[in-house]
Amino acid sequence: MRYLPAVALLIIALVPVVPAQAAPVGDYYLQSVKTGDNLSQVGSGVELHHPKGNEDNQQWKLRDGRLENATTGSCLNKSLQMVACASDTWTFNQVGDQWEIPGLTLDTRWYLTPVSGGTASFPADPRLDEATFLVAHNAFANGVDGGFAPPFLNLAKNQTRGIVQQLGDGVRGFMLDIHQTPDGAILCHNSCTWVSKPVALWVDLQRIVDFLRANPSEIVTVFLEDYVSSSVLGAELARVNGLSSLLFRPDQSGVRENGWPTLSQLRASGKRLLIFTDHARDGRDSYGVMYGHDWTVENYWSMGGGLGTSDWSCYTRWSDRPLTATDRFQPLFVMNHFRDTPFTSTATTDNSKLADRAQRFCQPAARKKPTYLAVDHYNLGNAASAVTQLNTYTYRP
Repeated sequence: MRYLPAVALLIIALVPVVPAQAAPVGDYYLQSVKTGDNLSQVGSGVELHHPKGNEDNQQWKLRDGRLENATTGSCLNKSLQMVACASDTWTFNQVGDQWEIPGLTLDTRWYLTPVSGGTASFPADPRLDEATFLVAHNAFANGVDGGFAPPFLNLAKNQTRGIVQQLGDGVRGFMLDIHQTPDGAILCHNSCTWVSKPVALWVDLQRIVDFLRANPSEIVTVFLEDYVSSSVLGAELARVNGLSSLLFRPDQSGVRENGWPTLSQLRASGKRLLIFTDHARDGRDSYGVMYGHDWTVENYWSMGGGLGTSDWSCYTRWSDRPLTATDRFQPLFVMNHFRDTPFTSTATTDNSKLADRAQRFCQPAARKKPTYLAVDHYNLGNAASAVTQLNTYTYRP
């Protein structure tokens, strides 16, 4: 168990504590269980920083109980100061897959997350959380299916291909913004005022449902940035022919107790469409729309502005739910990989580095492999190759 919500704290007492022992030899991130942040050397001391891969002095060599910074070569003493490495050693108490390091008072519980996580062959029939899918960020903002902003803002397209072509190209996740208007739940940015040729949510969902019915082996996930009332959302979903027979309900399928089903189990059940919302719980689950916060973890969405150097640090979007969160099941990990402004030249470069960021930065930061890789201009920079690459192994921290 990697992260325990308050209601599960009593379980700690049932987990045996291994007596103090020498630190296991290896190259690690020392990662706070509470926040998911990493221990980083700063000058002659240490601080907790957002995970940043092999940057920011966050990698540590654990040798004979010593904490040696992999970049600077100095060691951490009991006063939390970086000094020349000597014979002083730390002791570790193991609680499940967490460690207590007496004297390391920046936090009480830590993960020793390997810099290079263990991998195993990709299973023939992976669970949903073991597979990786390509996601189109703001899939509706494509300039093909209809308007998504006032005419003078329609130039800032996140995608350049319509939903049907996105499906045909292998996109299996769709991030959609919905706003409430007298016409129902409409897809647009910020406000639907002055949007030319607006598209309703049910229209794009019908396209997805029709695709799934024609392709019985495919699995699709929809993520709603949701600004509509529960009743409006319910009415919109009711307009989609065949939707209810395809919706997968993790809350009614034993996921909390048994983990996610395998892909073959999803296919056999016919329940091959998941819908998550970022809206607070208010009855949307009665329509089969799940509150994403309960079932997923997600890194902060922006890599920076549309031009210039990108920020590859990988940390939670939700302060109360670190990327390392694990309940009785493994939350699905949504990895956002896009900028504030979707310039095609920048997206091309960023997408070509998608697998590298996923494997060296976000995977150890979350202690799990990304389930979803969300990008702008998915057709540029060969983002699909990153999905193929991640679907060759399973990750074991």
